[in-house]
Amino acid sequence: MTEDADRTKKLINLKRNLEKRVADTESELKELQATLEAVDLILLEKGFRRAEISKEPAKAEAVVAQAQPASESDARHSLPEVESENAMPLETNTGEFLANLYGSENSLRVVLAKDKNFDVNIPPFAQFLIGRVLTKMQERDNELVRAGQLAPDKIFSYNIVREGDLIREVTIKNADAERLKELKSSIRWTLEKMYEKMRSQTS
Repeated sequence: MTEDADRTKKLINLKRNLEKRVADTESELKELQATLEAVDLILLEKGFRRAEISKEPAKAEAVVAQAQPASESDARHSLPEVESENAMPLETNTGEFLANLYGSENSLRVVLAKDKNFDVNIPPFAQFLIGRVLTKMQERDNELVRAGQLAPDKIFSYNIVREGDLIREVTIKNADAERLKELKSSIRWTLEKMYEKMRSQTS
């Protein structure tokens, strides 16, 4: 075997080893990212403030929930506009406007920024905000009703107002002060993560 052929063979082996290491590293990175995101979501559910939760990797992927909640509706069911002076703006840490929040004693209405085009299929809206927050609260109240500990008209409920796949509003009823606090934090975190993913897709 000539010197050039021997060198080529060594380079081919080196290439294969490098490709294997890259594949192993990418696999490990994906597992770490998934674990970090899961821990992030659990901490948020436990009531930690957004600043106390470490920032998730920009490329972390989340599974998109396929099923749509039964309480979603089209934009034709949108509620009347609320006076702007009653709004509390939700913004990113850098001051980017995400939505206006309107709250009362036991209800919440979130009107999303129209220029952001928040798509219902962008994580973590479906699998976290709907699946792990809103639906779970509703299920807990249904259990209380079955146990005779809560009146049916006091069940936690929510509604997603959409124009096609674009989310326009999120309305929530029958939420106590503790839940309202958790919901404000969860909604802001969800919209910020969605916005980050939207920006990364267009950059």
